[in-house]
Amino acid sequence: MDIAYLKSVVEGALLAAGGPLSLNQLNALFPDEEKPGHGAIREALAALDADLEGRAVELTEVGSGYRIQIRARLMPIISNMWTEKPPRYSRALLETLAIIAYRQPITRGEVEQIRGVSLSSNILRTLQERDWIKVVGHRDVPGRPELLGTTRAFLDYFNLKSLDELPTLAEIKDIDNLEPELELIHPAAEHSTDTTASDETEDAPPKKDSEPEQPEGDHEDSPAAAQEDSPDDDRPKD
Repeated sequence: MDIAYLKSVVEGALLAAGGPLSLNQLNALFPDEEKPGHGAIREALAALDADLEGRAVELTEVGSGYRIQIRARLMPIISNMWTEKPPRYSRALLETLAIIAYRQPITRGEVEQIRGVSLSSNILRTLQERDWIKVVGHRDVPGRPELLGTTRAFLDYFNLKSLDELPTLAEIKDIDNLEPELELIHPAAEHSTDTTASDETEDAPPKKDSEPEQPEGDHEDSPAAAQEDSPDDDRPKD
């Protein structure tokens, strides 16, 4: 199949798609007798990536496949198109997400042990509703507690191809400075109205978080570093 034609089809599909497309999904666009195969599609993607050099958009590979998105350096300006403020997340939620990302698979009790406070069900519900975490199994101990892990949607949102692209914990200095370190960008289509989860629970926690909730309008989308007892340089495996 002609690569120029295939490149046009791939570009059109990525522009029309509501999310990333995998090689299998791109290959499935064609009739059985005309399927180009993964090798030809990769060649077309490489040609498309070269064509987009210097443009306002770029081709990016994330956990679920490939997508075309606004370049990160332009997002501070482009984001002014949307008057609706992006969702804001508490420090407690970001810490919880980071611990799960770096220590997965991990139980709720282990997260609470690392953070030193009871984990609000609202935080877990928010992370699951965002499709950033999921139950990946059960610990083989009495009670068989659920094991939590991150999803492909987590990788997609934070512009990561795999968990191996997470920075090592030694590289992360401060939770409030994570976004520039991870070089994360907000997808242009993100307009969620999720509310901020707090660390308050109906059951009395051992102690309260010392960090206040973030003020209205603040938004931190990047995962935070785990506490001191987290490994310093090990990354989780897919």
